[in-house]
Amino acid sequence: MRRSYKFLMRPTAHQQAALTACLDGHRALYNAALEERREAYRRSKVSIRYGDQSAQLKEIRADDPDQAR
Repeated sequence: MRRSYKFLMRPTAHQQAALTACLDGHRALYNAALEERREAYRRSKVSIRYGDQSAQLKEIRADDPDQAR
């Protein structure tokens, strides 16, 4: 028998701001990765795989200290 639980989040104003900033950063990173994949396929019909992009994250984090958080 599976049971599921729902937890109600009631973040403080500071926590809400931190969660929003985290979500915005992840959204920007995802959209950039998606755009890279689309452009690579559109220009040269090359598929970029998830593993290739995740390997680039170390370089991205080194260049942008905000992504390291």
